[in-house]
Amino acid sequence: MTLAEENYLKAIYHLENQSTNGVSTNALAEEMQTKASSATDMIKKLAEKNMISYIPYQGVTLSEAGHAYAVKVVRKHRLWEVFLLEKLNFSWDEVHDVAEQLEHIKSEKLTDKLDEFLGFPKTDPHGDPIPDKHGHFEKVDKTSLTNAELGMTYVCVGVDDSSSDFLKYLDGNKISLGTVIEILHKEPFDNSMKIKFNEVELVVSEHVAKNLFVSAI
Repeated sequence: MTLAEENYLKAIYHLENQSTNGVSTNALAEEMQTKASSATDMIKKLAEKNMISYIPYQGVTLSEAGHAYAVKVVRKHRLWEVFLLEKLNFSWDEVHDVAEQLEHIKSEKLTDKLDEFLGFPKTDPHGDPIPDKHGHFEKVDKTSLTNAELGMTYVCVGVDDSSSDFLKYLDGNKISLGTVIEILHKEPFDNSMKIKFNEVELVVSEHVAKNLFVSAI
């Protein structure tokens, strides 16, 4: 498998988790930031390698082999993120881009040793579950902050947007995994919210709220 093929498998894996239907060519092209024609060419290559199934007008789905391969790439990516954050003191807005490069290292022995060295972490720095060597992982009970109920208290367990700009915004406001958040007010006009954490009150936009995952306490 080439680096590009691995990236496409991982993209299909993520898109499949967001939908009950097959992944459309346009959705895949948008995820990969390329032309639909380029995505179509790659779909044909992956289908020839029995990594995906493609039905016109129904979209792409990972085969059993494709799913297993994608999970391995995801596992490596998330383990490297933990390593970069905890052992090399990268910030959580930096780890994603570096892990994108490291995830293509082929050695399974290295991946297993890295997992052991880190103490078999269950989640990455963004709150996403890390598959074990058999592809199994614990599902995190989480919901978007937009679904949080007024007067309730939650803990931050992850983010949907792992872009550098969004993570820097959270860092600037001292919001991170484990931050306890109380819902003070929900504004019907623009769906903004007033929240309280660490004795600080903050109004967050709908965009921020929908990209922040929380779990009820």
